[in-house]
Amino acid sequence: MKSLIFALCLTTGLFAVQACNNSTSSDSHEDSVDSAKAVNKTVQPVQKDASDFAVAAANGGMMEVELGKLAQEKAVSQRVKDFGSMMVKDHSAANDQLKTVASTLNITLPDSVSDDARKEIDKLKMKKGKDFDKAYVNMMLDDHKKDIADFRKCADNCSDSSIKAFASNTLPTLEKHLDSVQAIAGKK
Repeated sequence: MKSLIFALCLTTGLFAVQACNNSTSSDSHEDSVDSAKAVNKTVQPVQKDASDFAVAAANGGMMEVELGKLAQEKAVSQRVKDFGSMMVKDHSAANDQLKTVASTLNITLPDSVSDDARKEIDKLKMKKGKDFDKAYVNMMLDDHKKDIADFRKCADNCSDSSIKAFASNTLPTLEKHLDSVQAIAGKK
């Protein structure tokens, strides 16, 4: 009789444990499915136009900072040195904002300038005195005209709203830079 009671208790206990395991397993499976659905809803791949713009803007911003530092040390004109200082300050701030936006969108930005940008920087490093000032100012004129067009295009057309907002919010600074460099060049 004792062995029958023991066998019944043992069997009941095993059924109870099995039922708990099935419930937990089912619940954890449902939780993991719900978590996967939540991740899929929140982490959407960013569109190529927004990603390409972010990478190009990061490259351009880093180039502006490097060239600004170069202008601070090599320029003859105080106005060019001051413009270089403004480039370092403003583009460093824009680069930081872009990094924040890109990280929320899982966009990997470059950590150094492209080979083409490096060639332009190296070419400018070879210049001295007034030749440096003239080459730097001309480069900034061309570069800021192109940047304004690219940022305006993104502000109007980019598929991602946060990249669009970054472009739109950065445009006034780029326009200020163009006005400043045009004044330095006497082309305003």
